[in-house]
Amino acid sequence: SMTITYKTQGVCAQTITFDKADDGTITNISFVGGCNGNLKAVSKLCDGMKAEEIAAKLAGNICGFKSTSCADQLAKAVLSN
Repeated sequence: SMTITYKTQGVCAQTITFDKADDGTITNISFVGGCNGNLKAVSKLCDGMKAEEIAAKLAGNICGFKSTSCADQLAKAVLSN
């Protein structure tokens, strides 16, 4: 497995760090910045899921007037490597 740090774009959180196993399982998700409580909840809910499952649930989620969100950025992040 590898630890990945993803630099976000267009959201309050600056980076997302997580572990990605060889089979695509995502664990230890951590956001730097952003809405602390919500992002900790998202991280807990997604822990142990496959990258494709996380992306299927969260891709395209938007926040306010933005064209993305921290959840959408997580979806991009887990598929990025």
